[in-house]
Formats: sequence, structure tokens, C-alpha cells
Amino acid sequence: MVKSGEILIFLTLFKPNPLMTSLIGEFDCKVDAKGRFMFPVNLRKQLEEVFEKGFVINRNLHQKCLVLYPIHEWNKLNKKLSKLNRLIKANDVFVRKFTGGATSAEADNTGRVLLPKALVDYADIKTDIKILGSNNVIEIWDKKMYDHFLTQDVDIEKLAEDVLGNLDFNAGDDE
Repeated sequence: MVKSGEILIFLTLFKPNPLMTSLIGEFDCKVDAKGRFMFPVNLRKQLEEVFEKGFVINRNLHQKCLVLYPIHEWNKLNKKLSKLNRLIKANDVFVRKFTGGATSAEADNTGRVLLPKALVDYADIKTDIKILGSNNVIEIWDKKMYDHFLTQDVDIEKLAEDVLGNLDFNAGDDE
């Protein structure tokens, strides 16, 4: 607050959180001999200024693929993990296993992102990959592994009911 004569002028410094729309899209890419892939332009546009801040890449918990977290998404998740009591063995083991492979990643000036060798090996990534916008993160799959995943026999109707059945889609947004 600045006082100017009899008039009070209120200065508000507002720095919004980087709001990111849900990331969508499925992109075919190639990994070069050095383990780099060209970040899809469409996905880069969805990320806007978040893209320049960097990422954390890690193993997916449920599938043999990688997850690329925009740095602010990783920080939100890490903040929650830091609240776990590490003196409890299950918490300690989970945090270690989950964060153990996490690696900082950023695009070079041409838009290529380097995939760490250990994570490439974990996900059996060869040359052809699928990049998926997956809500607030990006999944990186070996193309053959992703094609196999898509052919798995899953009752999508039952899965949708189990996962979404208790949500109230008529309620207002949680913003």
C-alpha cells in the first residue's frame, strides 16, 4: 500500500499459478541414437510457458512406460510425498521406489528431450515411441508396448463404472 496525499493506492502483485489445460493427443515420435526425441509441437503449444520451466521424467507405477511431469506438477506431487512419515517402513520404501528413477529433463534449443538410459531400459523403449497427453502429465511408451496395451482385453464399460460411477457429473467444477 502506497500513500499518495489523501488518496490510498493499493498495489496488488498477482502472480497466477501456471494453469494448464488437460494435455491431450497421441503422437508418433522417434528416438535418435543418443536417446533424444523431438517434443511434439502440438503438445508444446498446449504447455505454453510451462514448457520452458522443464520436467521430471520417471517410471510409471502401473505400466512399462515413462511419465514426463511438467515441473510444477512434479513439485505438487513431491510436496505431498514429503508429508509422509519416512520412519514408517512402507512410506520409506514407497518414496524411495517412486522417486528413485526421477530425473530432471528439459528440451534443448531445437525441442529435443533426452531420455535417461536407465529409464529407456526400464520401459523397453526402442526407436519408435508414442507420446500421450494424459491429463496433467505426458506418457512415453515404446510404440509396440503401447499397441500391445491397447489390445489387452479390458471391459471398458465396467472400468468406467468402477472409476467414474461415484462421481457427480452434475455438480459444479472443483475450481
